[in-house]
Amino acid sequence: MGVKIAVIGGANVDMVAAAPRLPKPGETVIGTNFTIACGGKGANQAVAAARLGASVSFIGRVGDDMFGEMLERSLCEAGVDTTFLKRDSSSHTGVAQIYVAQGGENCIIVVLGANGRVSAQDVEGAEERIRCSDCLVLQLEVPEEAVTKALEIANRCGVRVVFNSAPAQDFALRLLSMCDVVTLNESEAMQMTGFAIGDLNDAMKAAIALREMGTKAVVLTIGEQGAIIADENDVEHIPAFKVNSIDATAAGDAFTAALAVKLCEGASLREAVLFANAAGALATTKLGAQPSLPYRSEVEGLISGAQR
Repeated sequence: MGVKIAVIGGANVDMVAAAPRLPKPGETVIGTNFTIACGGKGANQAVAAARLGASVSFIGRVGDDMFGEMLERSLCEAGVDTTFLKRDSSSHTGVAQIYVAQGGENCIIVVLGANGRVSAQDVEGAEERIRCSDCLVLQLEVPEEAVTKALEIANRCGVRVVFNSAPAQDFALRLLSMCDVVTLNESEAMQMTGFAIGDLNDAMKAAIALREMGTKAVVLTIGEQGAIIADENDVEHIPAFKVNSIDATAAGDAFTAALAVKLCEGASLREAVLFANAAGALATTKLGAQPSLPYRSEVEGLISGAQR
């Protein structure tokens, strides 16, 4: 078995429409493809970590409906432990409507459903699983009380925390000091810092600003340019891998999961970000969220091929 990772977060069914470009407000664009796939930041990160070799437990909620069945089945097929996945008869399963332009640019609307009912009590029920994990991975598609309780448990038990501050929420700033590594993209960094990010220098300044808010390290993803690392030692740009991107959905989730797995295996932050860049890049080469998440052999193959 690999390193042990506990993931708390959202589980959604994604409805993905592809089109030549994203529509402007009030405009109708004729699409080219439509798929329904399993997604949600938490579930994606759990599946990604399992495919990369980790022993993963997922803590969250789905509705007592066909979409909930679909998500639970997808998690189980990936080898994720769903002991702490609750079927909630009081709400529908979370759904996401995703619009993808040619080249991979996307925009997403998430309706939280059962994700919005994940509670501090749900997290407390999984305390022993969190305590025994090498890493806790969190995002912001579940309520603040659940995220805060999870961080409190991890900090009390000395469990490493990788916090994906997405989608950006105001309360996230209060949690940074409880996290070992924070991952986020340019849009989320701009919302949290107020900095406009137009180039690499701007991205570095934003990453440094977030690092100074209390977290031990910040990893800011910048799309095709790769990622920026800011920790107590330095700020550094790690370039991306070149691939044929068609859909950026779940690329950030693949990145965060890969980062957590590699850190738990003893890699340096730089080594972990290199590995995560490869995982994130590969996730853009297929349509959909969980269907696009790469396996360990694919990630290692991309890295070794680039080093030749």
